Amino acid sequence: MSTEARDTPDTPDLDDLDDAVRALLLLMPRLVARAKRLPVPEPLQPLALGPRHLSLLSYLLLDGPMTVNELAARLEVAPTTVSLLLAELSEKGVLERRADETDRRRRIVSITGSARPAIERWLSPGAAAWRGALADLTPAQRLLFVDTLRAYESGVGTT
Repeated sequence: MSTEARDTPDTPDLDDLDDAVRALLLLMPRLVARAKRLPVPEPLQPLALGPRHLSLLSYLLLDGPMTVNELAARLEVAPTTVSLLLAELSEKGVLERRADETDRRRRIVSITGSARPAIERWLSPGAAAWRGALADLTPAQRLLFVDTLRAYESGVGTT
């Protein structure tokens, strides 16, 4: 990213750590507000889906069907927590569970065919915005960006 693109009132020179913190403190609420304004498609509105559902549905949409334990590991929660979410979303017709063909004791979770189009409409604007924002970065820069957001999340959670 060139220096010229950053020298605007919205994006001041961020050589000073406090200036960078100030810029992010002003930017983060706007990001969250815009994300919250993404309209939930009509078929999903009565389901009262929240952030906990968003992460689970994002994994299943982007990475495809997976087991309860795989979802729990990715969401960094206990498998029992995932099972509760799955039961709730299965009852609402959003998810389906089927036996794993290779191990009948395991259940594979996926988004139902009827819910998939609405979930794609709901999540695709955010995915497209992230793709656009990250496209010009190198893999190392993307890793640094994601690691920075994780460090922020962790830091906010401990204060």
